[in-house]
Amino acid sequence: MGGFHTLYLSLNYPQLFGWSGMFSAAIGVSDPSVSPIYQDFDAKLAKYYAGKPSLLWIGCGKTDFLYQANKDFMKKLDDNGFKYTYLETEGGHIWKNWRIYLTEFVPLLFK
Repeated sequence: MGGFHTLYLSLNYPQLFGWSGMFSAAIGVSDPSVSPIYQDFDAKLAKYYAGKPSLLWIGCGKTDFLYQANKDFMKKLDDNGFKYTYLETEGGHIWKNWRIYLTEFVPLLFK
């Protein structure tokens, strides 16, 4: 649930999260009626990008059960002209991929 929480915390507190890394994120699985944190997704996404985040990093494996949700999210970002960095790997929702993502993402925090 790390990628899920990264996404929603970043969107709800854009002033605190200028660098965000989403590894195999569970996008679109939230019920807006459960909590205000999940409401107004598109408006919060626009506000996040209005703050000019330094990095939104997305990684997902080609056979991850969340692959299509991540691709759909990136299409939304592309359609709105929002920048991000993406790494696609082999495999699915597995530790091996998350270790790869961590080694790619962390050095970007220190540039």
